[in-house]
This record gives sequence, structure tokens and C-alpha cells, in this order.
Amino acid sequence: MNHMTIGKRLAWAFGAVLALAVLITGISLWRLHETSEVTRRMTQDLIAKERLVSDWYANVSAGVRRTGAIARSNDAGLAAFFAQDVAEATRANNQSQQLVEAKLSDDVERRLFGQLKDVRQQFIHWRDQITALKKSGQQDQAIGMMDEKFKPVAQQYLSTMQAFQALQRQRLDEEARILADANALSARLLWSLGAVALLLGAGLAWGITRSIAAPLREAVASAQRVAAGDLMGLPHTARQDETGALLRALDGMRGNLASVVGQVRASAESVATASSEIAHGNLDLSQRTESQAAVLQETASTVAQLSQNVSHSADNALQARQLAQDASSLASQGGVVVGQVVNTMQTIRASSHKIGDITSVIDGIAFQTNILALNAAVEAARAGEQGRGFAVVAGEVRTLAQRSAAAAKEISELIRNSVTQVEQGVQLVDQAGATMQDIVAAIHRVTGIVTDISDATAEQSGRVGQVSMTLMQMDQSTQQNAALVEQSAAAADSLQRQAAHMVDTVSTFRVAALSA
Repeated sequence: MNHMTIGKRLAWAFGAVLALAVLITGISLWRLHETSEVTRRMTQDLIAKERLVSDWYANVSAGVRRTGAIARSNDAGLAAFFAQDVAEATRANNQSQQLVEAKLSDDVERRLFGQLKDVRQQFIHWRDQITALKKSGQQDQAIGMMDEKFKPVAQQYLSTMQAFQALQRQRLDEEARILADANALSARLLWSLGAVALLLGAGLAWGITRSIAAPLREAVASAQRVAAGDLMGLPHTARQDETGALLRALDGMRGNLASVVGQVRASAESVATASSEIAHGNLDLSQRTESQAAVLQETASTVAQLSQNVSHSADNALQARQLAQDASSLASQGGVVVGQVVNTMQTIRASSHKIGDITSVIDGIAFQTNILALNAAVEAARAGEQGRGFAVVAGEVRTLAQRSAAAAKEISELIRNSVTQVEQGVQLVDQAGATMQDIVAAIHRVTGIVTDISDATAEQSGRVGQVSMTLMQMDQSTQQNAALVEQSAAAADSLQRQAAHMVDTVSTFRVAALSA
């Protein structure tokens, strides 16, 4: 049975039950037909004949009494009075005789009915004779005929009819017994077939239910095992029906699911390991990036400050360059003035008459030189460290101017006393001219150096500004990289947690070795 499909099993089972039901229905119809036939014979033949004979018997009994009344009555008109009743009774009895004769079914009835007909003929003959004698006034003869002939014939007539009635009642009893036996047999047969159908249906239902329910319970248990995470091998089945196909399909599904779960578990573990390594790497990278960003930020801040200092130094160098150029111009002018002083001293040497004028000129030159020296000292003070050398020169120039002024005053005072000191003044002026030339040369050199410093400082300021901008861009990029690294670390950590959760989820499934 396990090799038959459920549809075939149900078809065979319902076919057997339906065949048995058809058999029971056929037997029931057959027994019902027999019962109907017996009932028909009883109602249409036996009971009808018994009723006809009973009516016939009643008419004959009435006729016997009527004939006795006519014979013994002193009224001559009584025979005429009953003539109509006698004729009607005769017609009714003739009709009953014809109907009963048409319903005779066997020789026993025909033989008994033949006797009944013969006795009836005698009964009619003697009745008519008595009636005729009564009509002719022969009452005594009529009474004698009635006692001697009519009564024995009438008694035989009634006895024969009673015998025929008894035969019909006997036949009715036999048919009733046959009907009862048939009904009992039908009941026993139907009960037996019903019991067989019940047992067969119950047995088939139990067998089919057991053949279906047991593998279905096994399939449900297997599905519950799979639902509980047990993906180990399911029991093998050799059934070839739908439940066997279901169990094999469940086992195939279990195998595919176990393979998928095994692959997912291996992938999840690989992802968990990789995400853990990525998380650790991102954490280290984040820490290093943050440290590098902090260092780069400090460097950018330092370079920005250095850029400001270099820019300020460039501005100062530019101012120093301007001051040096101004000092060079003033020194050149001072050189010219000193040359003029030398020329003047030479003129003084040539002509002592113009000493007063020369003294005034020298005094004016000293005053201007003093002013120039003061201006140079102020500009040197503004130049700071870069103008320190120039300040020394300016100080020397101022000192020289002061000495020149003092000398002019002394010359003014002493020129009257000693012209001899002019030579000494000329020598001093020569020395001052040489010194001024040295100062002019030194100032020119200082101006060149300051110019070079200013150019180098300006170029350095531009490069430092570029470096500062580059470092600021690097700092911004590093900050963005640090933010991206933090996001990557957070994503890697989230991926690690998800992978761990996936591993925990997949670990609820129990599968065979991954190689399987």
C-alpha cells in the first residue's frame, strides 16, 4: 500500500465502499421487489378472493334464510316480495363467482371451486323449486323439500364456501409467513452487509489514515526539527506515495538549507574575522591619524606663526632697505660736504682772509651734518637690530659733526690767535674726508647687504606663506581623513557586531560537517 499514491488508495477504498453500498442497494431493491410481489399477491389475489367469497357467503346465508322464510310463511305474496332481492343476490353471486374464478391460481383452488359451483347449481335448483311450489300454493311440499333437499345442499354449499375461505386464509397466513421470513432475511442480510460495509470502511479508513497520518506526523516532526535549527540528516523513507515525496522534498530542502547555512556560517565567520581585523586596523589608523593630525596642526600653527614673523621681518627688511638707501644718500651728501670742507680748508690754506667765511661755512656744514646724523640715528633706531651698524656710523657722523662744530667754534675763536693752526685743521679735514669716504663706502656696502637681505626675506616670506598654505591644506585633509577613519572604524565596528550577531544567529542551526 505504501507504494500506491494517496489518490489511488482513496479511490480503491471509496470504490470498495461504494461497490458494497451498490450491492446493499441492489439486494435491498431485490428483497423489496420480492416483498412487493408477495404483498401484491396477498392484496390483489388472496385478500380479494377472500373478500369476494365472504360477500358471496353473506349473500348465500341471506338467501338460505330468505328461502326458509318464503317456504314457511303463510303469505303467498312473500315470494313475489323477495323476488327482486333474490335476483340481485343471484347477479351478485354470479359476479363474485366470475371474479373468483378468474383469480384461481392452482388446481386445489380449481377443484374446490368446481365443487362450489356444482353445489351452487344444486342450491339454485332446489331454491327455485321451493319458490315455485310456494307460488303454486303447495306450502307443505315446499317445506318438505326445503327440509329434505334444500337444507343439506345449502349446508354443503356454505361448508364448501367456508372451506374455500379457510383455504384463502391459509394461503394468506402462508404468504404472511413468507413475507415475514423475507423481511427477516432481508433485515439479516442488510445488517450483515451493513456490518461488513462498516468494518470494511472502518478498516480502510484506519489503514489509509494510518498510512497518511504516520508519515505526515513524521514530516511535521522533521519540519519542526528544521524549524528548531536541527539540520542534521532526516530519516530515510522508501515510500513511493505523496508523503514519501514530501519527506524526500523536506530532506532535500534540509540539505540545501544546511549547505546554505554552512556557507553563510563560514562567510559570517570570515566576515567577522575580517571585520575584526579591519576594526583593529582602523582603530590603529585612527589613533595614528589623530596623532598625525595633532602634530600637523601644531606644525601648521608654528609655520603660520613663522610666516607671520617672516612677513614682519620682510617688512622690516624693506624698511631697513629704504633707510639704508636714505643713509647712503645722506652719506653721499656728507661726502660731498666733506669734499667741500676739504676744498674750503685748502682755500683757507690759500687765503686766510676768508677764514671767517669758511668758519661760518664749516659751522653751517657741522650743523647740517649734525641734523643728518640725528636723522640717521633715528632711522637706525627704527631699523632695530638690522640698523645697529648704521646707528654706529650715524653716531660717528654725529660725533664728527659735533666735533666739526666745536672745531668751527674753536677755529672762530682761535683763528684770530693762531693762523698756524690752519695746517692742523687742514689735516683734520683731510682725515675727515678720508673717514667720510670710508663711511660712504661702508654705507653703500650696508645698503647692498640690506637690499639682498630684503629681497631674500621677501622671497622667503612668499615661500613660507606657500608652505603655510600647503600645511593648512594638509591639516584640513588630515582632519577629513581622521573623520573618514573614524567613520570607517565605526562602520567596521558595526560590521563586526553584525557579523558576530550573524554568527550567533547561524550557530542556532545544527548542521553536519561543512565538507558534507
